[in-house]
Amino acid sequence: MANFGSGWTWLAQNKEDIAILNTSNAGNPFTYGYKPLLTVDVWEHAYYIDYRNARATYLQNFSGIINWDFVSQNLAAEKITLKL
Repeated sequence: MANFGSGWTWLAQNKEDIAILNTSNAGNPFTYGYKPLLTVDVWEHAYYIDYRNARATYLQNFSGIINWDFVSQNLAAEKITLKL
């Protein structure tokens, strides 16, 4: 919800950490030295037909369909040990 206007929100990693990045237009994590693990399109065209202006509802429903196995595979491919 914090991504103002049109853009993307990413779960991304670099060699040291995992971050949530917000980008607009054609921005992406590679620009900042990160590899994307997961992305959600928050451009209005992604949800308007089904949700109208209810971006929060769209994001709540999106969180219920995330393929975490795929995200885990992307994370494992980098062989990073996270310091929690």
